Amino acid sequence: MESTRRGFLSSAGLTGLGATTAAAGVLLTGADQAQAAPAAQAGNSVAFHGAHQAGIATPAQEHLQFAALDMVSESRADLRDLLRTWSRAAALMAIGSVIGPVETGSKPAVDTGEALGLRAASLTMTFGFGPSLFGSGGNRFGLAGQRPAPLVNLPAFRNDALKASISGGDLGVQVCASDPQVAFHAVHELIRLASPVARPRWLLAGFGRTGNSRTQSMPRNLMGFFDGTENIMVEDASALKKSVWAAGPVSPAWMHGGSYLVARRIEIELGTWDGTAVSDQETTIGRRKSTGNVLGSIPLHAHILLASPGANNGAKLLRRGYSYLDGIDRALGAPAAGLMFLCYQRDPRSQFIPIQRQLAARDSLNKFIRHIGSAVFACPPGASAGGYVGEALLG
Repeated sequence: MESTRRGFLSSAGLTGLGATTAAAGVLLTGADQAQAAPAAQAGNSVAFHGAHQAGIATPAQEHLQFAALDMVSESRADLRDLLRTWSRAAALMAIGSVIGPVETGSKPAVDTGEALGLRAASLTMTFGFGPSLFGSGGNRFGLAGQRPAPLVNLPAFRNDALKASISGGDLGVQVCASDPQVAFHAVHELIRLASPVARPRWLLAGFGRTGNSRTQSMPRNLMGFFDGTENIMVEDASALKKSVWAAGPVSPAWMHGGSYLVARRIEIELGTWDGTAVSDQETTIGRRKSTGNVLGSIPLHAHILLASPGANNGAKLLRRGYSYLDGIDRALGAPAAGLMFLCYQRDPRSQFIPIQRQLAARDSLNKFIRHIGSAVFACPPGASAGGYVGEALLG
């Protein structure tokens, strides 16, 4: 029997969450994984295991599902077992395998089955730890002394309009894929496997990636302009080492090879933007709309000028942003849409925070956007085969 999404599994092993997770699902054992891999590799897959987590320095896929979860359990063992379970499930889904039986008769399916018949679709799942996991409101998991210095609570920025319901989170899960159904299946399974020890805090689907690879065409954002021309490219190993991967002595040993993720939900007032003259749009951004060419004389408050490394002491970010649509802005009669801004860096204190302070204070684009959601996560290095993400922290 083919152990991929084209079939279902007849045997599986229990996860480390015991009865709690056994009720929700069963994951393949190591032997079953080995049998599943050859058939699944026919699809375009990105290895889950490695020195760095996939989904950071990976060419950006077209579709995003981003979830933040809060731990309900205050047991360190439950947190450890959840990360073990997630890592095992992610390793299977990354190669196009189901995580357990779909045909279970009178019992609920172990794999929900939305991705049956679909290939791996370059699926990546990236896990991160929020500041609250390390002791905000109490040292629930005994991790306060191991909180990395760069994992800061972001300061308030001028014009922020943050909503608590779509900000923060103990755990962050970034799922990216070239197929939206594959991405949904992955985030669906990860949220389901987390119950009841963790519950979702917020979730957002995205599309239309920011460019981050020399192999990709440059995309346009929802404002109609090219986006990502100054981004770190994933092929630039020296830039990744300097600006993205965590290293000592700034970060603790358990974070070396990981990265710090800042997530900002930025709503665009499309009704206002759509009613603005193209010439004014161009001076706001600093580019020609049709060609993407930089203006001959860039206004001092143009977005691309203030966001550039030259205006920020050389600070660079690896961006993996996505557009999103979230219903209707009734006040403006336009789509409630915007940018899920995701950026990875070595230290937000010297990268995202000073860049955003400057943008918040001076950027002409502020007339058309609002930051409504915010979160920051420490994303540990990748897991080795048989290990799990966060193992160096939790043991």
